[in-house]
Amino acid sequence: AGLAVHVASRVQSAAQPGEILVSSTVRDLIAGSDLVLVERGVHELKGLDGTWTLLAVEA
Repeated sequence: AGLAVHVASRVQSAAQPGEILVSSTVRDLIAGSDLVLVERGVHELKGLDGTWTLLAVEA
């Protein structure tokens, strides 16, 4: 399992039940799509350096 799998696991752990969270990297990759994202703050993810901006996908 590489870094992407580790990041995905930590982002998933930060989500509330029924919530889909993505990182700012994913936000940048889906720019121009119809998905609506709402910032959920800056987080420190266990085992990863720095801070990560997480965003929730709105229905």
